[in-house]
Amino acid sequence: MRFVVYGAGAIGGAIGGRLFEHGHDVVLLARGAHYEGMRDRGLRLVDPDADTMLPVSVANHPSQVDLRADDVVVLAMKTQDTQGALHALTETAPPEIAVVCAQNGVENERLALRHFAHVYAMCVMCPATHLEPGVVQASSTPITGLLDLGRYPRGLDERAGVIAAALEGSTFESVPRADIMRWKYTKLLMNLGNAAEALCGQADGLGEIVRRARSEGAGVLAAAGIDAASREEDQERRANRMQMKPIAGATRGGGSSWQSLQRGTGTIEVDYLNGEIVMLGRKHDVDTPVNATLQRLANDAARRHATPGSMTPEQLLALL
Repeated sequence: MRFVVYGAGAIGGAIGGRLFEHGHDVVLLARGAHYEGMRDRGLRLVDPDADTMLPVSVANHPSQVDLRADDVVVLAMKTQDTQGALHALTETAPPEIAVVCAQNGVENERLALRHFAHVYAMCVMCPATHLEPGVVQASSTPITGLLDLGRYPRGLDERAGVIAAALEGSTFESVPRADIMRWKYTKLLMNLGNAAEALCGQADGLGEIVRRARSEGAGVLAAAGIDAASREEDQERRANRMQMKPIAGATRGGGSSWQSLQRGTGTIEVDYLNGEIVMLGRKHDVDTPVNATLQRLANDAARRHATPGSMTPEQLLALL
């Protein structure tokens, strides 16, 4: 089994790098300066205990990879880039290929299923950072992350077990779950605070904002009849398995949305996090003013290339 990691940024780089380190056949797909850096020097994977250069194969488009029916394509780009990535993938990928959505939100699997029959959802708990071309930092040790997965929309098969076993042998924990989307909806609720972190940076005082966004989100999921793993289930799964430690004496800056603003990408995944709640709320007649405001402000910040910390928690709370 070969792993083709499409979107080898923070999460994709951590997954692909660890799999490669542990003897698996891996190809990383990236673009721009990040692709060039890995092409010229390899992937630099940094964690609290080591700084390693990995001579992993890299390409900047699926057409550069001789894709095979037994490959596993791991999608790890932000959701706003998924549609374009899938269109590029369908040009050369066999229809039998497996597609694993190692992404936040719940939209990617819907998009992938329009093109491929064998789609797997992955619930990603993996504190990783990508801010510099060719470099990915993985902040958790000794377990790099929790990567539970299952078929989409439900069920398990032999391939899910093989993928999970490969991850288990590569410093991750991975539980095959027939009900994986219950866990992804719980992760969606957790990610509703990402926009606040991106806007305000690592500031004190975000707790009330995050609480409001998640409470609103939980109410919308209940109104929509969508089952999510309970808080108790989530806490039991995560427990203290991941130990965050500083890398080179520096603490981690922030999550995926924070990193998008920090890198000045001009886009942010908020439409598929807070925006998912807003959309479901409108479908089921539930007001979502907190998530709608976070969605609007985060998109505006991305368009303006604002950096994290461009507003204070007090300013944001007043707008909510």
